[in-house]
Amino acid sequence: MSLQTSNLKTSQIPLSQIRRPIPPVLDHAKIESMVSTMKGIPMSSMTCSLQDSINCNGQLPPIDVMQIKENDNLYYFAFGGCHRFQAYDKIAMETNNPDILVNCKLIPSTRNQLRLYLGQSVDTLLGN
Repeated sequence: MSLQTSNLKTSQIPLSQIRRPIPPVLDHAKIESMVSTMKGIPMSSMTCSLQDSINCNGQLPPIDVMQIKENDNLYYFAFGGCHRFQAYDKIAMETNNPDILVNCKLIPSTRNQLRLYLGQSVDTLLGN
């Protein structure tokens, strides 16, 4: 969650519907801490104290996700929250549930706004 999305309501979107076009650089210890927190076993990491983890009550902070509506279809794109996504991915694999719900702050966006991040590949991802 960012300053820009702090006043937006939290929505839940199935993990399988969120596209993450940029490969992440990961800290695996941080991911394990998040997975442990999601399982109700709080664990500290380099960026989260044990008390902060306990205060999460088994939930991770929402991830900022761009929502694009075109031709009555909704598309979701995320560029941040890579460690939180990896934690959701791990839980999804462990539970065999690719549609695990991700806490998100949805940012209404347009094709042109997405193009700032992805260039002309937007047309391939969304169709012409």
